[in-house]
Amino acid sequence: MTREQLVEKILDIKRDRRWSWKEVAQQIGGMSPILVVGALLGQMRLPKALAAKAGELFGLSDVETLMLSEVPTRGTAMPPTDPLLYRFFEMVMINGPALKALIEEEFGDGIMSAIDFDMTLDRLAHPKGDRVKIVLSGKFLPYRYYGNEPGVPEGGLKED
Repeated sequence: MTREQLVEKILDIKRDRRWSWKEVAQQIGGMSPILVVGALLGQMRLPKALAAKAGELFGLSDVETLMLSEVPTRGTAMPPTDPLLYRFFEMVMINGPALKALIEEEFGDGIMSAIDFDMTLDRLAHPKGDRVKIVLSGKFLPYRYYGNEPGVPEGGLKED
């Protein structure tokens, strides 16, 4: 069985039992619902204890349950063709240069981690239509300046 086949099996079971992702994430627990759903969709891994809970919930075989705790090959083709995913891509492509400039001005020469990272998703009521609120919080990782001489900073942290 491939990871893609396992994802399709999980989706079929979820659909058949009429579960919401919220219900599934609550049943498995242990970490952010975004990570739990991401793992069930083949983009993340579940720690073995959580994979066992997911395996029991979905009635998976031992091999299928083990697959949930293996490190996946992450990502999708770019640019994405799904309209919602494309809008995320578009947001980054349009706002990315400004966000990059603002992050570098505030923190220095580096990146925002997508590994040491938190993300939340909320629904906000709004009179003109409910809004999606996504909060991203990643650790700032300064570039390391290797081979630096005395008096030259070791990394890209903002200098006062």
